[in-house]
Amino acid sequence: MNTAGHSEAEARRGLELTPFRGLRYDPDRVGSLAAVTSPPYDVVVRPDGLHHLQSADPHNIVRLILPQDGTPSARSEQAAQTLRRWLSEGVLTADDEPGLYVYEQSDGSGLLQRGVIGALRLSDPSEHVVLPHEDVMPHVVADRAALMRATSANLEPLLLTYRGNGSAADTSAVLERVIEQPPLLATTTEDGFHHRLWAITAPEDVSRIQSDLARHQALIADGHHRWATYRRLRAEHPSPSPWDYGLVLLVDTARYPLRVRAIHRLLHGLPVANAVASLEGLFRVRRLEATLAEALEALAEAAREGNAFLLAGDGAFHLVDRPDAALLARTIPADRPAAWRTLDATVLHATLLDHVWHIPEDDPTRIAYIHDTAATVRKAERDGGTAVLMHPVREEVVRDLARQGVTMPRKSTSFGPKPASGLVLRALDL
Repeated sequence: MNTAGHSEAEARRGLELTPFRGLRYDPDRVGSLAAVTSPPYDVVVRPDGLHHLQSADPHNIVRLILPQDGTPSARSEQAAQTLRRWLSEGVLTADDEPGLYVYEQSDGSGLLQRGVIGALRLSDPSEHVVLPHEDVMPHVVADRAALMRATSANLEPLLLTYRGNGSAADTSAVLERVIEQPPLLATTTEDGFHHRLWAITAPEDVSRIQSDLARHQALIADGHHRWATYRRLRAEHPSPSPWDYGLVLLVDTARYPLRVRAIHRLLHGLPVANAVASLEGLFRVRRLEATLAEALEALAEAAREGNAFLLAGDGAFHLVDRPDAALLARTIPADRPAAWRTLDATVLHATLLDHVWHIPEDDPTRIAYIHDTAATVRKAERDGGTAVLMHPVREEVVRDLARQGVTMPRKSTSFGPKPASGLVLRALDL
């Protein structure tokens, strides 16, 4: 069975992965490989993490994926100029021959993830080859599209998962043989993760991987906005062209299961006291004098019984659960599967954000989406807003909804570990 549960026969074509000439940092031109990497663009907590990464090395990849300037067009042009300069100076160089890349992440405590990076043919939704499970925000897609147009590059891979069959002929078997050779690069980032990269250039290995993946579909684990951006840019360019493909990391979760974590919300301009007061009679609210870890345990326990959230930002935690059934009935669309209607993210967006707090989910001046739990709380306390902490959804729920073609509310899940940005890039004009 594939990741999202569709039968293989339903897809007219499977995954089509193509070698490319990777752009990589020259280790002799930068302080260290660790100092030029970054988490994916949407995981960097602005401005703290951005400034930290910018100061780590003048060539840190954030200068390409998160350029800083006054207007969107100026930011995109700045990234394009930076990329051209780094190429001309030899800071980034293209590998001599096209290849696929084995990428490995480990944290020293038993977590190990391996996958293959390549240029994936952009399938149409009707082909059921790459399945999204979340909606996207149009302004984010527009921002990423402008950046990719200006740089003519895929600056960081998105993360896709599939389920291999465990045979000696599958992709993971090739990967596990390739890693017996010395890697192209190895580095340890400040979060403690070890990263290694190998090139796969032997025609027989590339062909074997391509034949295996052609039988599979994939679920987008991380990178819905980049996938939507790839598809938009493909539509803008006559086919065939390099824009028919996008940079991805494919991980076989039958061999290397991913972790699923929550993405939290930071509500700007809504003090916790106001947020709590507006819930009277609609939800049960309990104030917790507890540590963050204790509060998250209480959230997990409440989530086993139904929808639950933690509000923070005033020095305490407020456990919100047991929503009024009549409230849910009149605020949540009834024409969706029960698994979607009962998601915490659905209740948060349809009931709390839309109906109770009147906060548009796509207005960056009113709401931010943050992966780091402690950072969300700190920013709420500093800014006087409200942190809404979520409990992670189970991976099987994500797969089941994707199989049904039902997308979850935006930023519902965070699969990981995510690939580090800056280890290999794809220039479309090579």
